[in-house]
Amino acid sequence: MPHRTDVADRRGLILDFAGVLTASPIDFHRAWCVSEGLAPGAWRNTLNDHPEGRRLYAALEIGEIGQAEWNEGTAALLGAHVDPVNLMGRAWAGVPAAHRMVALARAARAAGHRLALLSNSFGLDPFNPYEHTGIWDLFDVHVVSELVGIAKPDPAIYELALELIGQPAERCVFVDDHAMNLPPAVDLGIATVHVTDEDEAVTELEALLGVTAVLAV
Repeated sequence: MPHRTDVADRRGLILDFAGVLTASPIDFHRAWCVSEGLAPGAWRNTLNDHPEGRRLYAALEIGEIGQAEWNEGTAALLGAHVDPVNLMGRAWAGVPAAHRMVALARAARAAGHRLALLSNSFGLDPFNPYEHTGIWDLFDVHVVSELVGIAKPDPAIYELALELIGQPAERCVFVDDHAMNLPPAVDLGIATVHVTDEDEAVTELEALLGVTAVLAV
């Protein structure tokens, strides 16, 4: 449990999106693949392991291509029978919000903490994942890689988040589900929370920020 002075000093909460403010998408994407007549691991294998799949996704993240173009290119990699129309939206539509983490974010904002979204984009049009999940208006600041042309773990995107949130690094906490995205924040002096379990992460953040996540009835 942090000292009271530590809690008082934490005034900035910087949150990743997918896997933090949403449930882990892995099982949902596997189920979606089966519904599309694909092998369960086709989505992740194409995006993470296929050279062209990785290139397309990296270009999408920083806005070099739009979601519609990404849909076309990635559908072709997944299989000739895969419809490219709103491919990203179809894959993500069933991934729910992480309700306790969203409640934690609401409690933090109500307590006066500044909130920043720091997210590597997977496109905004035609499918906007942030609006779909209903979390966009939670934040004072939005740092989305597609809009700023930089993606995590480039240190510059963390520096930009600090600049926009208006808080020094030592008064901020950054939350992400990918361990590789944490070291640049640590190097800047930001406290970090690695999400591997939603409940455990929320409990840790409640202690760090001095707030309580309360789920709406």
